[in-house]
Amino acid sequence: MSNSPGIARQAFGDVAPKLAEITDDLLFADIWYRDALGKRERSIATVSALIVLNRSEQLSFHLARALENGVSHSELAELVTHLAFYGGWPVAASAVGALRNLQSGKGE
Repeated sequence: MSNSPGIARQAFGDVAPKLAEITDDLLFADIWYRDALGKRERSIATVSALIVLNRSEQLSFHLARALENGVSHSELAELVTHLAFYGGWPVAASAVGALRNLQSGKGE
């Protein structure tokens, strides 16, 4: 691991340094790189969980990462449509707003 601070350390390390450390070193440097699932599949699972749990503050970041990990914008839109039936219309509508912001460059 490099000496430069990770994304969690940059985002909230000043407030919760231990949480930032384990987020960078365990979640983003270990869990996301395990062999059983690829980054694309992990992105789909993470975005799905964030949508149905209505975790909109983290959603924009993970939608952008999903695009980087090979999930297309149309696949994300289809995922939101699918999850409307399992998580509810309000969370799907909120996710559409996050997708719109991402598409227009206002997201993460």
